[in-house]
Amino acid sequence: MSAIPGPHRALTASFKRELLVAARARSEFFNPLIFFLSITMFVPLGIAPDAQTLAPIAPGMIWIIALLSVLLSLDRVFQSDFEDGSLEQMVLSGQSLYWIVIAKSLAHWVLTGLPLALLSPILGVMMALPGEGYVALVVSLLFGTGSLCFIGAIGSALTVALRRGGLLLSLIIIPLYVPVLILGSSSVQTAVLGEPYLGQVALLAAIWLLSLMIAPFAAAGSIKISLGT
Repeated sequence: MSAIPGPHRALTASFKRELLVAARARSEFFNPLIFFLSITMFVPLGIAPDAQTLAPIAPGMIWIIALLSVLLSLDRVFQSDFEDGSLEQMVLSGQSLYWIVIAKSLAHWVLTGLPLALLSPILGVMMALPGEGYVALVVSLLFGTGSLCFIGAIGSALTVALRRGGLLLSLIIIPLYVPVLILGSSSVQTAVLGEPYLGQVALLAAIWLLSLMIAPFAAAGSIKISLGT
């Protein structure tokens, strides 16, 4: 008998499957990163290339671009499984959708949120972000994008059976993203001013933990509603 509990085995298997599917569809993996880099390059050209103009808006702009990059890939979290019938089979098989949603959300974060956080210092340089804000930027994006991916899974599950549900997905999810956006950009702005920013980071971590506990249940229920099961 395997020493690995059933739920852990389901989580591990689902997570590996998501990474394998993403490796076969590299274009979908790179789209959010290309969007993130492209918009960050265009902002200085469209506003002004000097540091005095860019520095005050850099924290908010980088966070907004990161949010939109995550949102860009949300509709594909469950869509491919819905299109090939795998999602319905998962529901009918009696598998725990809770662990499947966690695996998909974690994979989405690893493929989207984590690269955005790791690339953010480079984008900070492009946006003339003062050096004091880089640590806060990376840490806040690590926690913040995790929350964005898990919260976004709810909207993705609700709209999975709809054709062209991207607009509805945005309308559902963006209001839930506002607290994360405010805390994330505020933490970077506070760090740039040389003031303590751990309070905002702690709140971001709390939101991430809360979304980790609640969002999978909500998304699992949403999948069943969307599929009519």
